[in-house]
Amino acid sequence: MCYICASLINIFKDMAQTTLTMRVDDELKKGFDSLCEDFGLTSTAAITLFMKAVVRECRIPFEIKSQTRKQANDAAWDAFVKMREQAARAGVQDMSLEEINAMIKEVRDAE
Repeated sequence: MCYICASLINIFKDMAQTTLTMRVDDELKKGFDSLCEDFGLTSTAAITLFMKAVVRECRIPFEIKSQTRKQANDAAWDAFVKMREQAARAGVQDMSLEEINAMIKEVRDAE
């Protein structure tokens, strides 16, 4: 084991510990625990890593943002326009809902 790692282990071993209690959605916790297990971590270790990164970097180590209603509407409109362009290139932009459903049924029946 390298000197730095051994030193860090000794430092953290001697640090006082406290308990952090929090309430989270049951499904969120199950998903988090499962993902942590895939990474070879406990949820406690993962949260500790997060807390250390916050303290070390003096910031949340990922972007937190919220879309405004206008941004969400603009994004939805942009997606709609792109879909219309794709439909036009495929020659299906003027299909009725009934025609679309019939095409979907045909594809599903062929499977």
